[in-house]
Amino acid sequence: MKTGLFGQSWLLGGYAFLYLPIVALVIFSFNDSQLPNIWRGFTLKWYAALLDDREILAGFWVSLKIAFFTACGSVVLGTLAAFALVKYRRFKGRTLFSGMVNAPLVMPEVVVGLSLLLMLVSVQNAIGFPEKGALTIWIGHLLLGMAYATVVIQARLQDLNPQLEEAAMDLGARPHQVFWLVTLPMIAQALASAWLLTFTISLDDVVLSAFLTGPGATTMPLVIFSRAKLGLNPSVNAVATIIVVIVAIGVVAASYLIARTERRRQQEMAAAFRQ
Repeated sequence: MKTGLFGQSWLLGGYAFLYLPIVALVIFSFNDSQLPNIWRGFTLKWYAALLDDREILAGFWVSLKIAFFTACGSVVLGTLAAFALVKYRRFKGRTLFSGMVNAPLVMPEVVVGLSLLLMLVSVQNAIGFPEKGALTIWIGHLLLGMAYATVVIQARLQDLNPQLEEAAMDLGARPHQVFWLVTLPMIAQALASAWLLTFTISLDDVVLSAFLTGPGATTMPLVIFSRAKLGLNPSVNAVATIIVVIVAIGVVAASYLIARTERRRQQEMAAAFRQ
């Protein structure tokens, strides 16, 4: 009994440590005072002020675009990399390929950002392209996101029953038909999870964006970080609250859709076995 109570206390303390700062941030985003830690009444003026803050709005739009394309590109490249690592156990250079795919997971982002900056500057000096901006940020985020997407999708591919794919091929399906009609639907949940993960990673990245940003491509985390260095402001809390709400809605909606798809798949499989 004491062990269970002790474990529950640690669990509750851990959740409180993680989520109480977020709750405090949300509450003080409605604070009428300029001082971040002194409550002087409820107000929505900081949210209304965001509508006139062109810097925040521009940064938010840039971050959304980069995060969206990063998530899409990471899922595509991660799927290809995971498929190669799982389906082709032996090929020349497999160990090197696996290490290169997983390297961004263990390398400090400062090292990754600096190396990308040096490479892109060298390429730009040689051919005049690309210039620092949204494209270079997307390249950096794509490199990092692909590694995370590969891990998620690879774990799902390893759990698949290969007999289903073999049965499809025995029925005359070609390899690309097996992938699109059998493999892809079975890993759809992993693809959605990888998309959400890489979208979130790209949306809140600061280090890579700071190295690779250029004129007209300042992301929202960089704007918030630059303002936070000058002192906390309730408008920053308001921006963070909006991000928390958007991410929470996205996660809940995605979790619901994934759960509904999984239930439908299990029902279809059960009906097939009964027949």
